[in-house]
Amino acid sequence: FEPKNMIKFFRKIRYNLMSENKTGKPALPAGRYFKYAIGEIILVVIGILIALQINTWNEGRKAIQEESNILQNLYDEFYINKQLLNTSKNQVNTAKDAGFKLMNLIAKEEKNINKHNTDSLLFSLIDFTTFRPSENTINDLIQSGRLKLLQNQKLKTLLYQWQSILNSTSVSFNKVELKVDDELVPYLSNNYALKDIDKYGALQWKVNSKLKIDKTKVFYDIKFENILDDYLYRIISAEKRTNEIESIINDILKETEY
Repeated sequence: FEPKNMIKFFRKIRYNLMSENKTGKPALPAGRYFKYAIGEIILVVIGILIALQINTWNEGRKAIQEESNILQNLYDEFYINKQLLNTSKNQVNTAKDAGFKLMNLIAKEEKNINKHNTDSLLFSLIDFTTFRPSENTINDLIQSGRLKLLQNQKLKTLLYQWQSILNSTSVSFNKVELKVDDELVPYLSNNYALKDIDKYGALQWKVNSKLKIDKTKVFYDIKFENILDDYLYRIISAEKRTNEIESIINDILKETEY
């Protein structure tokens, strides 16, 4: 019951008693009427307290249910984020390995270079995308102020740390993408056959470029070596960020598991 409903309930009892007195029953003496009035007040107070307690219990039950829903939504979201991160980690590892293989071919004899599929290795460097996790639940919690409903202080701390680590991760991944878009692809456009690289991507060309080009020349160019060197520096930085963010995702999943 709500307090106002409880008051109505006791008022009804009072009106019923008054009605009974009006049907011919003798009026109560002054002393007894005073005791009756005090008793009525006590009943009303008790009713209000009970109603308040019930209302508090209902609000507490709602808060517990809402917190449970929040924990479930967080778990589901970060479970998906872990799958997305695993894909990004595989991509980072592939790009890093390809980069080192290409770097090891610098200044090697042409016959040694031709033993490797440099088209595929270069595609692994170019085919790089930023880690973009789902943040719908956590953004809604922060913007709506419902984050305060969480009783787990460790979880709250982890969610705030997530924001910071995600920002640094995005910066690292963006640096790799910028290296690819601003330097690597433009360089290869002038010194390599992009069509031969793109046959491993969405275009899936069935034949190589018909134009004559010596692909081994890039392995004797200091500019290409410098691009590779800086690319590897950035990809290793991105790898460190993925390890950090993987750790915090695992901690959040542990704290929200249901």
